[in-house]
Amino acid sequence: MRCKPFAAAVLAACAAFAVPSAHADTYPSKPIRMVVGFPSGGAPDILARIFSEKISPSWGQPVVVDNKPGAGGNIGAEAVAHAAPDGYTLALGTVGTHSINGSLYSKMPYDMVKDFTPVILVASTPNVLVVNPSVPAKNVAELIALAKAKPGALTFGTPGIGTSPHVAGEMFNSLAGVKLTHVPYKGRAMAIPDLLGGHISMMFDNLPSALPVIKEGKVRALGVTSAKRSHSAPDIPTLAEQGLPGFDADSWFAIFAPANTPKDVIAKLNTELNRIYQLPDVQAKLKTLGLDPILGTPEKLAGYQKVEIAKWAKVVRDSGAKAE
Repeated sequence: MRCKPFAAAVLAACAAFAVPSAHADTYPSKPIRMVVGFPSGGAPDILARIFSEKISPSWGQPVVVDNKPGAGGNIGAEAVAHAAPDGYTLALGTVGTHSINGSLYSKMPYDMVKDFTPVILVASTPNVLVVNPSVPAKNVAELIALAKAKPGALTFGTPGIGTSPHVAGEMFNSLAGVKLTHVPYKGRAMAIPDLLGGHISMMFDNLPSALPVIKEGKVRALGVTSAKRSHSAPDIPTLAEQGLPGFDADSWFAIFAPANTPKDVIAKLNTELNRIYQLPDVQAKLKTLGLDPILGTPEKLAGYQKVEIAKWAKVVRDSGAKAE
């Protein structure tokens, strides 16, 4: 008789360990929600929709892209941090939501590491500094001279507080010794019309989002924020080669699940995402958009995120940038 409680406990333990495997065998059995903390049209939204378009037919379940903009992407990330850890709610995280914001905001609604399970590091891209054609500066040196002659008069727009374009702009202020006034928007779709209309002097934006208006000649690109020139826009010089050595402020995009999502569900997602983003047509589209695919394991993303958090903490500290 005494063996019965012990046997029951063993069976219960075995059942508990079997749950994740059973989950993965049937996953996905319902629609998946991909939360993007920014409006449609930007790089995070583009990457989420590629995932949605490609994975839905192969898995037989729709992937719904849910845009929740605001607070530098924090609103969307918080929604995923507090979601059930079952693989049906995912975050298209960014360098802002998962490495910058922890240093930029005095109060965070989630822990960038503890509240998430890494799935895959998807891609990276430079930011680019573009100016309204009415701005007389034709290069970075001329822009710096103009900014020093009129402290605070020149404005730079960004897709929002806490985004990598925002911190890139603050880094520019710090390294160039100037004072450009930050004008944050709720997404680049609201900022671009103001830039074209001359309501702001310039803008820091993700290269994929800015490329169309650059190619149309509606804005003038002065430099990319990466250490090397982008293969998608090789004629645009880096800020580093124009008198700002060490300037390196790329954006990156990754997929995260809530903390404690079963490991085999994460593995299944990672395998499928690696397959999707390595498809020739997807690779070609990413490169056309100025996005450099990275991919790899969840462990690769975890290690990369750790390095990025430390890097951006120093950048935020040195620049004096604050969200509030």
